[in-house]
Amino acid sequence: MSLSRLRTFIEVYRQRSISGAARRLNLTQPAVSQHIAGLEASLGRTLFHRLPSGVEPTPAADELAADVGDKLDQAEAALAAARTRSDEVAGALHIVGHADFLAEVVAAELVPLIKVGMRVRLQTGSTSVVCQMLLDGSCDLGITVYPPEDDRLRCETVRQEPLLAVAAPEVAQRIAAREDCGAALCEEPLLAYSLDRPLVDAWLQFNQLDVRPPLPALLGQDLRGLQRPLQLGVGWTVLPQYLCADALKRGTLVEIEGPVGRARLDYYLMWTAAGLRQPRVAHARQALLWRLRGGGAGTV
Repeated sequence: MSLSRLRTFIEVYRQRSISGAARRLNLTQPAVSQHIAGLEASLGRTLFHRLPSGVEPTPAADELAADVGDKLDQAEAALAAARTRSDEVAGALHIVGHADFLAEVVAAELVPLIKVGMRVRLQTGSTSVVCQMLLDGSCDLGITVYPPEDDRLRCETVRQEPLLAVAAPEVAQRIAAREDCGAALCEEPLLAYSLDRPLVDAWLQFNQLDVRPPLPALLGQDLRGLQRPLQLGVGWTVLPQYLCADALKRGTLVEIEGPVGRARLDYYLMWTAAGLRQPRVAHARQALLWRLRGGGAGTV
């Protein structure tokens, strides 16, 4: 007993006509008659009496229509809504990456794509999440600070950002007053992205500081959340320059000068080869390569 046969039955019941139902369903009259005959065979009951000018429902048809009519309408409405959402999603560009970089850097570069009618959906996630979503087709493009290890993924460097150790002026002054920069850093609370402290460790290693600060006093996977405590005089951290440039200009944060200088952090745009079969993804990838590199030509 298929849904198509039930849909045909409901339409014949409402139209009281084989030909009328055929027109509404865009079917031939023989096809409608076959659906009704098949349904009657499944039920073992006659559903309609044929009349010269149409059909007359039997009590069995009245019962079946009462049972499934509204429910079938609701189910078809739900399926139609789901198809509409699927079409909308299929036509959208999904990008996943680190929350702060998407918000502070990538979003502004999406404006030209949005203006030409592209629908963009941003989602946040760690590098492992980015790689998994690309591989399972949940997103079209990813942005991370690590190149992929899976050879099914492709990437290009789109930005190289200086890494700065920063703190409030009074904290930075205390650290600068000490001869041993590493020891001074270990005595101040550390604010970090994660327990792994990738940005902090990259800065320490670049500056040849063989120290291991204590566990972070505050963890925040969105780096923007670290700035307010810093500005209130709590501890120090390492941030990409784009994220703290305004605070440095205002003087609410001060750079802690490392013995060697500033480390650098690479950002990668990532995709799958299969994803580029979709024109919107290929176009968006090339546009983002070009714009995130400051207008330079991206590598295809």
